[in-house]
Amino acid sequence: MKISQVSENELQLSFRYSLVLALLLLSACQPLASPAALAPQPSALAPLSPTPTADPGVEFPNQQASERPHYAPGELVDYIAQTGDTLPALAVHFNTTVDEILDANDFIPKNATTLPPGMPMKIPIYYAMFWGTPYKILPDSLFINGPAQVNFDAEAFVAGQPGWLSGYVEYASDANRSGAQIVNLVAQNFSVSPQLLLALLEYQAGALSQPIRPDDAETYPLGYVDWQHKGLYLQLVWAANTLNNAYYGYRTMRLTTFDLADGRIERPDPWQNAATVSLQYYFSRLLTPDGYTRAAGPEGFAQTYAALFGDPWASDQSHIPGSLVQPDFALPFAVGRSWTLTGGPHTAWGKGDPLAALDFAPPGVTSGCFATTEQATAVAPGVVVRSGDAIVVLDLDGDGDERTGWVVFYLHIAAQGRVPVGARLNTGDPVGLPSCEGGSATGTHIHIARKYNGEWIPADGTLAFNLEGWVAHNGSAPYLGSLTRFTQTVTACECSDKSSQVTAGGKP
Repeated sequence: MKISQVSENELQLSFRYSLVLALLLLSACQPLASPAALAPQPSALAPLSPTPTADPGVEFPNQQASERPHYAPGELVDYIAQTGDTLPALAVHFNTTVDEILDANDFIPKNATTLPPGMPMKIPIYYAMFWGTPYKILPDSLFINGPAQVNFDAEAFVAGQPGWLSGYVEYASDANRSGAQIVNLVAQNFSVSPQLLLALLEYQAGALSQPIRPDDAETYPLGYVDWQHKGLYLQLVWAANTLNNAYYGYRTMRLTTFDLADGRIERPDPWQNAATVSLQYYFSRLLTPDGYTRAAGPEGFAQTYAALFGDPWASDQSHIPGSLVQPDFALPFAVGRSWTLTGGPHTAWGKGDPLAALDFAPPGVTSGCFATTEQATAVAPGVVVRSGDAIVVLDLDGDGDERTGWVVFYLHIAAQGRVPVGARLNTGDPVGLPSCEGGSATGTHIHIARKYNGEWIPADGTLAFNLEGWVAHNGSAPYLGSLTRFTQTVTACECSDKSSQVTAGGKP
């Protein structure tokens, strides 16, 4: 069942996968507005001294450099594994193959999932045109709403700043909310760092340092001029969605190049990290080429972030370990029951990437939205840390914080009978009834996704969704796709025929 968690149009990306673009166009989506010819507003806060320094674990100094050398084809270069690196992604970034990387590093097993951060390795490189800057803006651990944000209080931080955000109030998501509460809401929904969102508001609109809000910031504080994205909340929704599209697009090899406002193509430097590429892509949607170059350099956004929260590289702690493995998961419905896979890998929240979610629908005598007594169930033991607005979040490490450890996210859970916050569930315990509640849905179903330490985990790939041995695979477009177990394959379809049904056995 196709869902939309936010009330806004599909974001058109330049990720160059034509089938996805075709799907978006068929859904009557609107493209991004033309990049605004706005220069970023410099922060009124004094920059730290020294400015952000290099991560000592990276191969290239974190400073502006003219360009990479023209490497000989297949030349081995030094690389230090970064958070969330996988062999398929590195092969794309360096324009090589997984087999060549393995041949050059015989200590890496062929079935490696995530690589251990800080691990030195050699990678055969093949030159590609239009490499961008090697300067790194922000570590990945400070991009996501993960462990690094656990002790950060956005409301207290904003209240202590002289800028206009501290007095801002807007009706957003069915309630009047302060500026800081809006930041927290968007950060939670998209799992993007609230510190990152605050730094963007400061860099682009002086939200934390300027008591008087600039005229152009009243309606479009982040400079994305589109009548359907008026106000702070929808501007931040657009920003978080755009950032996630690029972050996870780079992680999963769909984002390999992007265009600047003057039509030039930029290819992320092979040594880059996902958070930096995400910010580069974000600024390329809004700024002139000169504004983009400044924003992506050491005197741009990085300086503003450091002035607010300190040198980001000094506090970087990898949030994705090497050899990460998903815990054993059961199917999210009762043993012996057969439900339909109605949606293959598709967005976890918002539009586009990450393609981290699957949809399942219970059997019904009619199509569309219908009442059911069939319960969605816990795929693993855990404690409920969020319940409301058709959402249930199950925290598997039991610490009561969805920003740490493995988390399972359920959407479209009916209000009646929904499991409360604090409930401790075992595998197979009821979570709530599938419904059409929450966002928009074409039929009764549940939407389920995973996070680890705040990072959405794509449903396909080296850490593919695995439910009782049923492993998820992408289709030719979002919502298409399949589950495979041994020689059996179930293909996603809203038709609810035998070829799209899977039966729970209760044994992960």
